[in-house]
Amino acid sequence: ARCGGALRGGAVPAVAARGRVRRRLPVLLLAIAVLGSALKDSDLVPDTPLQNKRNPLNVYFVKVAWAWTLWLLLPFITLTTYELARSKFLYGRTKSALLVLRRLGSLLVGTAVWYLCTGLFLYVENLTGECSLQGKVSQPPRLYASKRECHKDSGVWNGFDISGHCFLLSYCAMMILEEVAVLEALSIDHHSKLCVVINVLLVALCFLTIIWVFMFLCTALYFHDFSQKLLGVLIGLSAWYGTYRFWYLKPLSPGLPLPNIPSSSKKYSYSR
Repeated sequence: ARCGGALRGGAVPAVAARGRVRRRLPVLLLAIAVLGSALKDSDLVPDTPLQNKRNPLNVYFVKVAWAWTLWLLLPFITLTTYELARSKFLYGRTKSALLVLRRLGSLLVGTAVWYLCTGLFLYVENLTGECSLQGKVSQPPRLYASKRECHKDSGVWNGFDISGHCFLLSYCAMMILEEVAVLEALSIDHHSKLCVVINVLLVALCFLTIIWVFMFLCTALYFHDFSQKLLGVLIGLSAWYGTYRFWYLKPLSPGLPLPNIPSSSKKYSYSR
């Protein structure tokens, strides 16, 4: 028995590793954003602890969503890419290590996407906003250049707040689904320690993806305006599509999780 086959036989990996899910999740996320906003605007959403921004899932997971995604994908990509290179490509240690470093570049790209987009969202909010100071009518009017300055005076900043949650949760979920696709070709003895480690990482990544989609739903139901959520998820999906479905197909890129394997192993080609 092989680890790859055992993983694909389980319920959770069977959902996560199939190209069908990768194709349908973007549509599902868009549908959640639209329907969730409609329910929110119609006041049909019941009050729950999840509408509090300080709920544990938001504080300990969503607020550091990229960190969770990064630190779980880092060992997963390293181990699976190295094993795939040695078993399917028959690469030596040096060439396998170089392939691992190349594939880890996808995490650097993801970090850059996260940093640039969150910075852009903050810039747009600062550019379009104004500060409201409650209980300070007699205070001389003052122009505030940013949300941070407004908050220092206990004010409320009203600007176009593109949903960073919708952007990051959609991007992280799609990135995880792309990376676990490597299991379609990976085959390891299920008695090995490596198989156990990959099993643990895979279950953690699948669990994390479920949390990201669930919290995306909560964001759609309780926070932001429709246009802010729609723009956020569209940017997240565009970042995923522009990398995994366009740039990573090019030679000068981190490459796909399942690159084209030599003709002797064509059945493992990266099919979508």
